[in-house]
Amino acid sequence: MKNKKNRQNTQMFFMIVQIVMLAIIIIQIGVLQSSIGTTDDSEIIKIAPTEVAAKKTSPSIPAGAADFSDDDAVKGDADAPVTIVEWSDFECSFCTRFYSQTLPLIEQNYINTGKVKLIYRDYPLPFHSNAQKAAEAAECAGEQDKFWEMHDMLFDKGVSGGVTAFKQFATDLELNTQAFNDCLDSGEMASEVQKDMSAGQAAGVRGTPGFLINGELISGAQPYAVFEQAIEAALN
Repeated sequence: MKNKKNRQNTQMFFMIVQIVMLAIIIIQIGVLQSSIGTTDDSEIIKIAPTEVAAKKTSPSIPAGAADFSDDDAVKGDADAPVTIVEWSDFECSFCTRFYSQTLPLIEQNYINTGKVKLIYRDYPLPFHSNAQKAAEAAECAGEQDKFWEMHDMLFDKGVSGGVTAFKQFATDLELNTQAFNDCLDSGEMASEVQKDMSAGQAAGVRGTPGFLINGELISGAQPYAVFEQAIEAALN
């Protein structure tokens, strides 16, 4: 009788252990599914295994710590009190979302009213096959004072057509096509694009789009309200 009772106790013990282990496994699966199901609002390039793009904001960088403006295209009043530096990729869907949904509101409420100037810098991700040449195309158009026109066309029409499409865009914009084609084919702007990327990495950008708003780093195609809050804080 005693042995039977001991066996029952042993069986009960192992049953409890199995239940606890099963519960732990279920919890771990739930956490993993939650992690997999979480989507970021930027396309990420990892510079080191431990680095990931921030979802909202990361620690601010002093506004005067470095000059991230270079000689890139500027939209807005040069003396505007707030500067937004944008690092972007013409093949990035999140960048397109910012361009189509958020930028028009920033332009209407802040750029056109003289409160904000926007500086565009290139950050073509290596897994986007047409992003590098698209960035160069915009820079080449900028040599003829048509950067923003090419910028808009690349986002509006997309970059899937590659260099052939970019040359057609130049024709549509009535650029000097010979000069544009020579610039694009020679890779003349490749070093400029790389310089923009290096500056972005120095600023803490790890994915596209990435922004500095008077030194405050914001990652991803955040809703307009996030930019509004950061701009208002900078104005005050």
